[in-house]
Amino acid sequence: MGLIRSIWPTPFNIKKGNVVSFIIQLVIFLVVVAVVGWLFSILSGIPIVGIIFGILGSLLGIYSLVGVILCILCFLGLCK
Repeated sequence: MGLIRSIWPTPFNIKKGNVVSFIIQLVIFLVVVAVVGWLFSILSGIPIVGIIFGILGSLLGIYSLVGVILCILCFLGLCK
């Protein structure tokens, strides 16, 4: 669990049943991922560098998905 906390530290700041911190963390994950994903999609149009940015965009999507799942689990009190 320590490795997960070091990679995704923000979802563990959510207290069980605290809706305000839950919504704030979800908005942070979604807005940051949307902005950086939009930037990566523009940069992936470059022929040679596009492959790298395509891979980074996919990894960012996986990171955000796991972050949102951890936010939900911490909100429900299933992870400590």
